Amino acid sequence: MYHHWLLPKTLIVSALLPSLAYSQVNAGDAGARSPDAFQWIQPANTTILGEYGHSPPVYPSPKITGTSEWETALNKAKHFVSSLALDEKAWLVTGVPGPCIGNIGPVLRLNFTGLCLQDGPNAVRPSDYVSVFPSGITIASSWDRDLIYDRFHDLGLEYKGKGAQVALGPVGGALGRTPYGGRNWEGFSPDPYLTGVAMESGVRGLQDAGVQATIKHWLLYEQETQRSPTLYPNGTLEFSAYSSNADDRTIHELYMWPFANAIRAQASAAMCSYNRVNGSYACQNSKLLNGLLKEELGFQGYVMTDWSGLHSGVASAQAGTDMDQPGYIEPMTTLLNQTRLSSYFGGNITLAVRNGTLPESRLDDMIKRIMTPYYFLRQDQDFPATDPAMAYYNTQFSSSNYSMDSFVFGEKSRDVRQNHGGQIRRHAAESTVMLKNTNNTLPLKAPTSIAIFGSDAAPNTQGPFIRGPSEIGTLAIGGGSGNGRFTYLVSPLEALKARAAQDNTLVQFWLNNTIIKDANVESLWGATAPEACLVFLKSRATERLDRESLTVDQHGDAVVESVANKCSNTIVVTHSGGMNIMPWADHPNVTGILVAHYPGQESGHSIVDILYGAKSPSGKLPYTVPLNASSVNTAPTTNITTSGVDDWQSWYSEGLEIDYRYYNTHKIPVQYEFGFGLSYTNFSMASLRVKPTYPEVRISSPPEALATRPGGNPALWDVLFEAQVTLQNTGSTSGATVAQLYISFPDEVSAPSLQLRGFEKTYLSPGESYTATFLLMRRDLSYWNITQQMWLIPKGDFVLRAGFSSLDLHDSVVFRPVEE
Repeated sequence: MYHHWLLPKTLIVSALLPSLAYSQVNAGDAGARSPDAFQWIQPANTTILGEYGHSPPVYPSPKITGTSEWETALNKAKHFVSSLALDEKAWLVTGVPGPCIGNIGPVLRLNFTGLCLQDGPNAVRPSDYVSVFPSGITIASSWDRDLIYDRFHDLGLEYKGKGAQVALGPVGGALGRTPYGGRNWEGFSPDPYLTGVAMESGVRGLQDAGVQATIKHWLLYEQETQRSPTLYPNGTLEFSAYSSNADDRTIHELYMWPFANAIRAQASAAMCSYNRVNGSYACQNSKLLNGLLKEELGFQGYVMTDWSGLHSGVASAQAGTDMDQPGYIEPMTTLLNQTRLSSYFGGNITLAVRNGTLPESRLDDMIKRIMTPYYFLRQDQDFPATDPAMAYYNTQFSSSNYSMDSFVFGEKSRDVRQNHGGQIRRHAAESTVMLKNTNNTLPLKAPTSIAIFGSDAAPNTQGPFIRGPSEIGTLAIGGGSGNGRFTYLVSPLEALKARAAQDNTLVQFWLNNTIIKDANVESLWGATAPEACLVFLKSRATERLDRESLTVDQHGDAVVESVANKCSNTIVVTHSGGMNIMPWADHPNVTGILVAHYPGQESGHSIVDILYGAKSPSGKLPYTVPLNASSVNTAPTTNITTSGVDDWQSWYSEGLEIDYRYYNTHKIPVQYEFGFGLSYTNFSMASLRVKPTYPEVRISSPPEALATRPGGNPALWDVLFEAQVTLQNTGSTSGATVAQLYISFPDEVSAPSLQLRGFEKTYLSPGESYTATFLLMRRDLSYWNITQQMWLIPKGDFVLRAGFSSLDLHDSVVFRPVEE
């Protein structure tokens, strides 16, 4: 259906050295994949893209030009670079062991105290006295631009308070191509439009707080399995990392799309991913870095590697990588007669400049790109010194292997949480999605008795830093570098008991799933059945391990069946890193379903606010829940049967058809559609209309050829049309809803039948009306033409549809942007 990216086999990219190993101690909580986990084994006749000759070369690496906003900062960066010796330059692009997860060492003679780079998108990690925020997929479920901004701004304030200049987030890849992806929860949605809005809001939120945003992972990083090379016991290479192989149009319209939003918001840094892309490693793929990121999207910041994701020195620098993190080659080895560690960059950059294989002008540009955001965000002016507590909790480095003794520290264990607990509670509640509410069973109305079931309701049993699977304890965040150290975590059980005390409600609870699934639950609760049975389920997702199934963990489905078979008012709450198949959704005794994802430290309070009606549910699904796992058309490659070093491949043969774009196009029934979510009130929608922004201007198919700025050709961001639709709260309760706008392209373009192109969340009192407005930019009406290598608006009729989900569509209008 979609043309493949044409990859000239006669063009050879620079040579590449495989890394010796990979380990990231701070992400090492994944565990092992079980034998009965989901498997998709690569067919033996799969086309193999090796590391050379498939991804076209793009050289030289474009130099930073500075936008009008960055001009002053760039001039400061140029002056700084002019004062550096060559060896200092080499180590400004190379990470060193230090107090943070990633460190650029100080140059104190120039009053530069270095850079502290910290995980992750959900908490300042690792550290104490910080907040653990709702995850990306949680906050995306709010469908609220302002709320997403506020969440990242609060997070940015905590980064700055701890003395960390660089936040390693937000996450636009994994986009969520496959629901099995282990890191989908760190990002937002498999829809590029929704993720693009969230990325832009996230970047602005972090950077308005004075902290550099790192957009990651660039690009096509959609599975954890075989993300890094594997070695034989003797240290020789067995397999390279998997190669994600996608055509040009798919790359542009799905996976690049949200990054364009983030770059338009002036993102400071981009992190290249572990995987290969069309054969070549992402961190030395010149097409990916020089061509698409820096040239086409006009990215002005710096490209850092993911940790130990570098596989060469000069080749990667020439291909567009600007910073190597953490700066050493695994395993960590000290060079003879030096305090420095073995590195692809570091001293090898110095040698490369001296022997002429790396132009010093390229090295200078790397540093200018690193230093310009530093000056733009005024991080040279009274930025807090590093909190030494972060060094204490950082198990990747110890002070004994710091290669510099000039790190600058401030007060230890600073409390940077401010009032963020209340914000987290509100954000998590407003992101909770209600999928079912039979006979208005919710909100609860001072019940005389409730029964609570499931290990996920229980208080955490693993301490403040939850690592690895746990049978007993609520799940409020995922695993890996997106984790966080809790200063407190409110469990559902604690919050429910506190709320029940206000109503003098009898609370009974059973937290062992193994017992519940086989029990006659009537014998557990005694003489009188509870008015409501609350079942709490969880699904763990983590870095370094793709999900083993799409069902809930720890016999959760059997727990629901056991309870619902005896309790006529069973309410299910899930805490999950993504989509779950729900075989019990249509059970007549399952009267309520709430999807809370990973809500952060205020988990219990936020779900009680929904259960008891302090907040009306207003979240919407950021993905589709299919009827069964067999409906999913995208799977990670979990194993191969051949032995070539480059044989791990992931072919994106589905093209643009992921998630609802696939289900809608092929009319496949689903359990709950993309964008779906109920409220405690009702809403109507009518009168969709669309009008051109400038009626007197004739719209052309191609955009005007303007000088590239961050985000690409500025003409793509021109607002060409404005659509509006009228909403009304027709119920008796105040609440919020999300008006959603979808587009269908003319028949001349092969495209999914429906694509999101606008949304607006609004709060309405009973009887109140509101006009939602959607601004349609040129990019929203365009497709990527692989022949002309540009965005074009096709001729013919477009259809706009407005509704409350991708299937609940209330009105439509036909319009023609480009006249014949």
